[in-house]
Amino acid sequence: MTEYSLKEGIIVSSSKSACGALAVKGGEISGRKAPSGPAVDLQGMSFVYPALINTHDHLRGNYLPRVGPSEGKFYLNWLPWDNDLKASACYAERTRALDIQKGYLLSAYKNLFSGVVTVNDHFPHKLNAEILPSLPIRAIQNYAIEHECSSYDLKWGAGIQEEHDSAVKNGWPFITHLSEGFDDESMDSISRLENLGALDNHCLFVHCIAFSDEDIRKCAAAGASISWCAASNMFMFNTTCKIKKFIEAGVNVTIGTDSSHTGSYNLFEEIKYGRSIYRAMYGEDLSPQSIFNMVTLNAAKAFWMDEKTGSLDTGKYADILVLKAKHDDAYENLCSAGSEDIELLVREGKPLFGEMRFIELLNGTLPEGYTVVKIGGRDMFVAGDPLALYRHIRSAAGVKKTLEFLPFEPDEQ
Repeated sequence: MTEYSLKEGIIVSSSKSACGALAVKGGEISGRKAPSGPAVDLQGMSFVYPALINTHDHLRGNYLPRVGPSEGKFYLNWLPWDNDLKASACYAERTRALDIQKGYLLSAYKNLFSGVVTVNDHFPHKLNAEILPSLPIRAIQNYAIEHECSSYDLKWGAGIQEEHDSAVKNGWPFITHLSEGFDDESMDSISRLENLGALDNHCLFVHCIAFSDEDIRKCAAAGASISWCAASNMFMFNTTCKIKKFIEAGVNVTIGTDSSHTGSYNLFEEIKYGRSIYRAMYGEDLSPQSIFNMVTLNAAKAFWMDEKTGSLDTGKYADILVLKAKHDDAYENLCSAGSEDIELLVREGKPLFGEMRFIELLNGTLPEGYTVVKIGGRDMFVAGDPLALYRHIRSAAGVKKTLEFLPFEPDEQ
């Protein structure tokens, strides 16, 4: 059974940060007292957070460059973008460079290298059920899905009512793109769900860019959550949702990256971008403490997983992110972080990625199934072999491909 502790770290919650110890036993947080087993002293120089949660990604679709509208143009809804993507040279190269399994693994590393342990892959179960359990991070499997609530969606689920009923029966989220555009159906999406009896606290709506004030009120009254994907929205539509009004209405707001074909490179970059857009839209700052909540406990609540993850409370999964303390304020420290600031990332007590000083948490030696990669001038252990994956992509693509969400240069290692 896994037992270890992190001593003298600055432990961060949604309301405060305080120096102390964090103990892990059997994949769970066991409290604030060190158990038997190894202990790493953080010397008060590292912040210890819950591992981050990305509420919207497409794990088959992370590749670069972005594919979008021609200069000075923007889309009416998502459908013409999908047509542009599938006709693009980038899509052809992605198909050549990556089979499905490697594509999912690449997406897992995109998330892992930005402190994410939990993510939703917005695809139907028939396309991902066999792949998700093999990934190093947790791609949730307990969810109901509709691609989008429109007549021209991709019919990924069994239908809005049946999928929503499944979510209610099983205690799962019902996840769908909603109002991703400005056509008549996008503008009327909340009313459609309301008429079908599918608007409640199981709902996690992605994008919501055309929501009216009344739509936002209904969303809040129902207890629904949203996934805010600012970078993707601005790239495709030159606008994003009325995020301040969602927050003021009491909607449970989370953050998603979307795929890198339209969104940010990773969740760290999405946090920075969303904060900058909020400032540009409203002339004021979105508090870093609010952002912390959006990528931790708010996101866990949206996934119906807040009893298991999203905070460092005793009995929850030991999903842990340790970052360098570059700022005095814990929340500001998170909002300014990049991959080079990660010191340790843990899923259910298992270290996935970390500085070599944490190797004692892996019984003192690099286990089978781990490799070493240099990031930010440091040797870091990582589950799997992203270096080999990156080299494979370059070879199969036939070009010296740069994927910014992989924070290392394979030819220099």
